[in-house]
Amino acid sequence: MTDRTAAADDATMKFGFLMESAQAHQRLAESQLDKLRAHTQDLDSVVRDEIRRTLVEELQMLTAETTRAAHALQRVRRGVGLRGVLWSFMLALICALAPFAVARWVLPSASEVSALRAQRDELRLNVAKLGQLGGHIDWRHCGDTRRLCVRVDRKAPTYGEKANYYVVDGY
Repeated sequence: MTDRTAAADDATMKFGFLMESAQAHQRLAESQLDKLRAHTQDLDSVVRDEIRRTLVEELQMLTAETTRAAHALQRVRRGVGLRGVLWSFMLALICALAPFAVARWVLPSASEVSALRAQRDELRLNVAKLGQLGGHIDWRHCGDTRRLCVRVDRKAPTYGEKANYYVVDGY
């Protein structure tokens, strides 16, 4: 072997070792990449599980809060319904009692009605007496001086010493 051949063999050897070393590093890098991929997939599932768990917790809290709000609204609705019924009843009661109160205040009492009836009957008697005594006389103011005059029955006889009294028409 010559120097050149020995140098070539030595260089080939070094190159072979270098290639082996590169291949070993490449395999090591590939195995590390495979491990990294597996770890990434595991991490992805862990993250998904964590997101799912967090989402479920948040949705459960939201559901609980929504349920509390629904119960509160139902209590308010029952309260408003009861209040509405009470207000309606009170308004109907006031509307029903108002005419009675006005009637009691405006209309006369039973004793006042009986007193007014007695007064009416007395006035009827007085009007009847007045009618008999000349209440149906047709009185007027006559002439420029507006003298008091009465309608007389010209067919009836005259009375008095000078025949200056006449019978009033209708009597």
